[in-house]
Amino acid sequence: MAIGKFFSALIVLGAGVTGAAIYSPETAEKWLPQSGAKAVMLRGYLPEIVLSKLPPTALAKKDAAANSGDPAKPSAGSPPPRPPVNVFIAPVVKGPMAVQLDAIGTIQPVASVALRSRADAQIEKVLVADGASVKAGDVLVKLDSRQIEAQIKQAEALLAKDNAQLEQSNRDVARYADLLSHGTGIQINFDNAKTTAAGFRASILGDQAQIDNLKVQLTWYTIIAPISGRIGTFAAKNGNIIRSGDNNASGTLATINQITPIYLVFSLPQARLPDLRDAMQAGGARAIAIPQGSTKGVEGKVAVVDNTIDPATGTITARASFENPDETLWPGQLCNVRVTLRTEPDIISIPREAVQNGQAGTFVFVVADGVASMKPVTVARTQDNLAIISQGLAGNENVVVDGALLLVNGSKVEARSKDPKKA
Repeated sequence: MAIGKFFSALIVLGAGVTGAAIYSPETAEKWLPQSGAKAVMLRGYLPEIVLSKLPPTALAKKDAAANSGDPAKPSAGSPPPRPPVNVFIAPVVKGPMAVQLDAIGTIQPVASVALRSRADAQIEKVLVADGASVKAGDVLVKLDSRQIEAQIKQAEALLAKDNAQLEQSNRDVARYADLLSHGTGIQINFDNAKTTAAGFRASILGDQAQIDNLKVQLTWYTIIAPISGRIGTFAAKNGNIIRSGDNNASGTLATINQITPIYLVFSLPQARLPDLRDAMQAGGARAIAIPQGSTKGVEGKVAVVDNTIDPATGTITARASFENPDETLWPGQLCNVRVTLRTEPDIISIPREAVQNGQAGTFVFVVADGVASMKPVTVARTQDNLAIISQGLAGNENVVVDGALLLVNGSKVEARSKDPKKA
């Protein structure tokens, strides 16, 4: 405890001696030679408001007069010149650049069909493997159709019976008509024969309609692929009983998703809607989708823009279409998507780290002849780690990309070029 107090006393004593020397360098010079010049040098680091309160020193005037013959030599009362600041610079680039939008989207099938049975039956055979690629019209599942086939035969037999009875009625009509023409027949018999024949003709039409209805139901026992795509996993296999009334997930045999072509759904700020629509009308709006975790991109184009802006988020939903022949994109997959709207000429761009923020707005340090100058700029947008400058730069400057925090307007710098590969 005593040692601590001792060192504290020494620190206070040293600070007091230093302060006294700065206040009166002549006195310090008298007691310790060469200390007066150092005290005058320390005065040079004090703010002007403090220096104005201190008395002038003869020693400082003497040193200033002695050094006045050499302008390059600093006086003893001024601080040493500040060394140049080491900075890295990069050239301002001017040239054509594509206007691009980046977003994250989800892959969705253009069409998705859940396979369900329209009849109560037993699965006779599943003809495709789980996850297989199918084409529209392929037979996927055969159900036990013996009952419906028997009903069709029964309806066909009834049709044949009604046809035979119609032939008999037609013969009766012809016979009664002949008798009436010879004056030996009875009119009521002729009328009754015509009525009976008309009734059988109506029965035949009903029989035929019944057969057509049963044949339609027979098609329900053969489940075919309504679209081309890739089928999922079958929930029921051979021998299972399925029912038409199961409308929940358990009643779905499998789902077919269309893979080629396929959609990528993503959202953009509503401010980008005019640019996006103009690009689509001009035949542009090209899109590149890169699945997350992959480096391989797939090219497509924006095909659909939703008809409503989400008021909660202020975004518009768009869909880009991809042919996807090798099935790189998969339903439910997250992808980074880049949409190219157009290419603009004479775009000025700089590395994004060159842009600084101040109270007056954004600015950069421009280096010319070893001096850094502060220059205000307007950033239109950022793209590919570049800041697109709309105002403030001409395109032939060099800007500071590293070391700007040590600079003030007019600082001398020692500049080195930034390696673009390490930027």
